[in-house]
Amino acid sequence: MTSHTAYQGASAEAIQSHYDRGNDFYALWLDPTRSYSCALWEGPDDTLQAAQERKLDHLATGARAQGAGRVLDVGCGWGGLMRRLVDTHDVSEVVGLTLANEQAAHIATFADERYDVRVRNWVDHAPEARDGKAPYDAIISIGAFEHFADFGLARAGRVAAYRRFFDSCAEWLPPGGRLALQTNVKGNNVKLDRKTVKDLLFIVDQIFPESELPWVSEIFEASERKFDLVSARNDADHYARTCQEWHDNLVANRKPAVALVGEQRVADYERYLRASVDGFRNRHLGLVRIVFERT
Repeated sequence: MTSHTAYQGASAEAIQSHYDRGNDFYALWLDPTRSYSCALWEGPDDTLQAAQERKLDHLATGARAQGAGRVLDVGCGWGGLMRRLVDTHDVSEVVGLTLANEQAAHIATFADERYDVRVRNWVDHAPEARDGKAPYDAIISIGAFEHFADFGLARAGRVAAYRRFFDSCAEWLPPGGRLALQTNVKGNNVKLDRKTVKDLLFIVDQIFPESELPWVSEIFEASERKFDLVSARNDADHYARTCQEWHDNLVANRKPAVALVGEQRVADYERYLRASVDGFRNRHLGLVRIVFERT
């Protein structure tokens, strides 16, 4: 029988072991929006920052967040989406959920009364209705879904964990409200050589503990009877390019990175980013951007 805690996904300790490595370290190789997720690229001359901003706008538009009263960002990271929603999409209030203390601390450096960041698991989130309206007008989640099911769960357990997320989102949205989701997924190329197996296990063990990638079919199965599919795209090549940019930025800033987190941590991240580039290029990994509409 699957335990209740398995449905909670990665623990706060597991999340913090990765994301609370120092905001200055991540600033060395991420773009100025601090987006730690796949960008949306256009053309060979595109820049990382422009591609990240395009990604944020793509998901905000898909969720119909423009001019919304209140939007939820599940897995808000360093607040890049929250800031974009307020500054560019005229959202009145953005609630962000993260399990990383340092990410919340960074958001506090620029947040005003329009921002509400909470160090809390989405499982424990219990928003109140607003004057008879649903708690949120739109929900966006970027790069958090990978942490919603514990590593090693059987398919039925993963689907149950994901269904709990969709059930919650359906409760928090009005009929016709939209959920925009971006997540890594398992790729359909399951022919792995020895090095690829070792690298992917290294990522699971050392970089993202207690996390499991879904199959695309599991996402759709978990959303059934709660949400209609509006759009879906697989952008594995976009994530290969994004990880290559991050890797190159980290290598270019290797000396200050080592000073911040040490030689071993930098070497581990270089390996993880190189392996990720190969994983996406060879379709061992995928990246989906999906828009759902509440029925």
